[in-house]
Amino acid sequence: MNLSILIILPLITTFAILFVKGLKQVRTVALIGSATQFLLSLDLLFVYWKERTAGNTTQFLFDFDYTWFAPMNIHYHIGVDGISVAMILLTSFVVIAGVLVSWAQETLNKEFFFLLLFLSVGAYGYFISLDIFTLFFFLEVAVIPKFLLIGIWGSGKKEYSAMKLALMLMGGSGLVFVGLAGLYFNTNANGAHSFDLIQISQMHIDIAAQKLFFPFAFVGFGIFTALFPFHTWVPDGHSSAPTAASMFLAGISMKLGGYGCLRVATYLMPDAAHYYSWVIILLATIAIIYGAFATMMQKDLKYINAYSSVSHCGFVLLGIGMLTQTSITGAVLQMVSHGLMTALFFAAIGMIYSRTHTRMVEQLGGLLKVIPFISTVFVIAGLCSLGLPGFSGFVAEMTVFMGSWQNPDQWYRFATILACASIVVTAVYILRATGKTVMGPITDLHYHHLTDATWNEKIATGILIIGIVAIGIAPFWINQLVTPGAENIFQHLGNVLK
Repeated sequence: MNLSILIILPLITTFAILFVKGLKQVRTVALIGSATQFLLSLDLLFVYWKERTAGNTTQFLFDFDYTWFAPMNIHYHIGVDGISVAMILLTSFVVIAGVLVSWAQETLNKEFFFLLLFLSVGAYGYFISLDIFTLFFFLEVAVIPKFLLIGIWGSGKKEYSAMKLALMLMGGSGLVFVGLAGLYFNTNANGAHSFDLIQISQMHIDIAAQKLFFPFAFVGFGIFTALFPFHTWVPDGHSSAPTAASMFLAGISMKLGGYGCLRVATYLMPDAAHYYSWVIILLATIAIIYGAFATMMQKDLKYINAYSSVSHCGFVLLGIGMLTQTSITGAVLQMVSHGLMTALFFAAIGMIYSRTHTRMVEQLGGLLKVIPFISTVFVIAGLCSLGLPGFSGFVAEMTVFMGSWQNPDQWYRFATILACASIVVTAVYILRATGKTVMGPITDLHYHHLTDATWNEKIATGILIIGIVAIGIAPFWINQLVTPGAENIFQHLGNVLK
């Protein structure tokens, strides 16, 4: 399979949008393009499984390598393993749902859909890159469209939020670049420096260099995934972003950081990963607990989901920091689960806001009686967030906890206990928010005239729910998909834990 089509197809779609006129034609092209991406990602999953079933044990499949800039040994080198395929699937789910949720977007609709789909170019390119310079290139592709989506189509303090998000993410990118440059100049591949991920993984980077450059790479990527204390862009960015942008930010963009922390920082600098693991676990535990309690204090539905994302992304970093095979698998599962769950949550919040014109919990109530479908979606997203069995959140979080407990260090196990305890706090704020929002008497007489979800909103949320339930009820398929990749990273780390 030619993986480049994952980049080419969204590019064709974005430029096709520029040459059509009228809202109907723009959103039709956007839907066709995103639906084709979705089907292509499913095809990639089946082709990948077919290759693995046939006995192909190559670390990365569908490998393609082309020299991009010879003087610096920069290559357009792409390939996928199970972890990459899982992230590509997540991206396709969120993109098509975001397009459908934005179906009624009328203000500068051509520019809106162009930027939204252009974001997917960066995400797909990022997840298939095996050259860390190319990976960094695609990471940067996704920053400016986020700034514009929030700054132009956002609400509230949108200019402030857009600028804060852009500056924070660009700062993180700067740290990432320093880390990648440090790796590059400490490699020697046949007398030349290398950005190639596979080549670097087969070298032994000097331990002193690893200890120096690991914090740059890990913190830089960590900023994208709400690493404490660099998480403050998340609540402001999410609260001001339009619904589809919020879905993309939380569902995909925050996963770019977790993927980079795992695939680049931890995998390529294993000695430093062991050395700094206690720092990672400390910051992850703080994020989990702080995020959970901060969420309890919020009254705005978007802020509730945003601070909840800080807590849930802490589980990703916790799984990475524990450095066991099961915890690494759990970290990947948590990235996928949280991407689907938080995209669904933001979609439901957006649908509620578009009808009630408020996101304040105390101003809502009794919505289940007037908009039952949207209310049900809201409840499902909440139950997944608190880790109810049968949904993806339970599978992912339990895998992280089990993998974390496998680390025999007593302080690490204490951190695991604290992380587990956060589930109680999560249950409190989720049940309180859902109860006050959709249960009880109708608080505003105008709510009697609300209309329930439209066909496009039902399809968008249905796609995300299918993904959540597919993982929650039958987790074996995604576990089998990502476990070999996690095992490879674990073995490379040289960890003796089983």
